[in-house]
Amino acid sequence: MPSRPEPTSCPDFAAPSLALVGNAPELGDQSRGIDAAACVVRFNNAPGFGGPAGSRVSVLALVNRGGQARAWVEEDGFAARPVVRQAGRYLLPFPELASHEEGAHERVCWTAPLRARLGDRPVQSLPARLHETAHRLLSPRTAGPPNPSTGFLVALAIVDGRSPLLPPIDVYGFGFAGWPGHPWDAERHWFAAAEAAGRLRLHPLSP
Repeated sequence: MPSRPEPTSCPDFAAPSLALVGNAPELGDQSRGIDAAACVVRFNNAPGFGGPAGSRVSVLALVNRGGQARAWVEEDGFAARPVVRQAGRYLLPFPELASHEEGAHERVCWTAPLRARLGDRPVQSLPARLHETAHRLLSPRTAGPPNPSTGFLVALAIVDGRSPLLPPIDVYGFGFAGWPGHPWDAERHWFAAAEAAGRLRLHPLSP
């Protein structure tokens, strides 16, 4: 069984202003707007951190399954990276797998060793119910079972846990492109609908 229960909503999501910063290379210099937010959420290696993507981080979302998570666990200097060191808390997009759910030939879930590398600051995992919601929202626009991106899962968690009475979430650096296994068109449609509903504000990428 997983060693920790599913968490409640991250308290940072109730901040009066929130910037969600993706990793698209066409972000451009958005440092002023990003750093002005009360809460800044970033992802994984956070390219551009300390430069055009701003220099503040409240929550760092780190993928906790697969090769990237393993590389971080095995990297001696991982915890000393500026974006990792400066984060106030960490968010893992996948629930921890039980031992019988692991891959037959290699480890898939790196939640426990990643938590150990992150030290004493709060670490939360997104619950299974959020993944069920993500699949339900994306399935109508995908040919098979959707494999949501970390960016989509975290954005959905913020919208789900943030009062609609608060200002829209400012979204930077989302290009809806990358690994071909993610349903980018379906995710783009959800973001557009959330923007139309006043829940978020998409900042365009640089040409």
